Amino acid sequence: MPVKKALYLIGSPNQTTQMHRVAQLLEEEYEPYFSQLYYDGWMRGFYEWLLRNKVLDKTIVTGLVKEKADRYIEQHQLRRDFENRELELDYDLVVCCSDIVVPWPLLARTKSVFVQEGMTDPMHLWARLVKRFTRFPILAIGTSLNGMNNCCDIYCVASAGYAEHFKMIGVDPGKLVVTGIPNFDDVEKLRNNSFPHHGYVLVATTDMRETFRPDNRKKFIKEATRIAAGRPMIFKFHPNEEMERATAEVKKYAPPGTLIYTSGNTEEMIANSVELITQYSTVAYVGIALGIPVHSYFDVDDLKRKLPIQNGGTSAQRIADICRQFGKFKGTGPQFLQQYRPVASPPPTATLA
Repeated sequence: MPVKKALYLIGSPNQTTQMHRVAQLLEEEYEPYFSQLYYDGWMRGFYEWLLRNKVLDKTIVTGLVKEKADRYIEQHQLRRDFENRELELDYDLVVCCSDIVVPWPLLARTKSVFVQEGMTDPMHLWARLVKRFTRFPILAIGTSLNGMNNCCDIYCVASAGYAEHFKMIGVDPGKLVVTGIPNFDDVEKLRNNSFPHHGYVLVATTDMRETFRPDNRKKFIKEATRIAAGRPMIFKFHPNEEMERATAEVKKYAPPGTLIYTSGNTEEMIANSVELITQYSTVAYVGIALGIPVHSYFDVDDLKRKLPIQNGGTSAQRIADICRQFGKFKGTGPQFLQQYRPVASPPPTATLA
């Protein structure tokens, strides 16, 4: 039985499943425990003020998204130590899906590994102002400033393009390693699925309004209709959206017969489509990797540069290998990465940043 303990910080369904996959691969070395993202130490009071004043409503730390993570923990019978207050254990390793909300005192005394969850939000004007004038990336309300805290020992990222991005945000280059990321590293397998429809244009929306960003949904739907040019359309909403409002808008502005999905496997829907239209969504990478024409509010050429490496679904193993070896290493994250050699030889695209 393992004698060491690891705390995995979870959030959205995507973050939660990725953390679980890594934890499963480390169970022989680290007894796994799970907690929703949380602040502790000098940021705790400020964090509680944000929660009380509903500034963080509709984000991954509260509301429906948190409820989904809690249900996942219960369904899979995972050990829970919410905010390290339920069990108050001492941990040997912390694996983070974000460095925006982190337990500072725990990270200060415990080895930590950051795992990129997916696409980061755009660096809009507000995020740039937050980065320049504050020490609180949480105020950007999103993932645009993931990396700004530079507080983890090692940062596992999706691609060389994303390594450059995280350097720009503020991560020490010596802490970065390109591993690929679980859930987005074996897109080809999605072609074999049971989704019943084929040959449509898929429109995957984003929860921009729910996270305090402007979204002219009427204009977006009409532009998607123009791109579809008479072809059948399917709308798939982000799980954090207000479904009644989003459904009413599609029924009002999209062509008759347009199908609407409020749940389901978006990636499989993309695999069966002929074109993908998104706003700000990680699923754009699925379309790009499958060679499907993609429209996005992001620069698609930039997305192609940042495309997560496709390594046949081995990212979780690579991340677990780093956690395992770093756990035994006496030294800093950058010192570890200078001498790190994977147990199994990686494909040519999986290189140190």
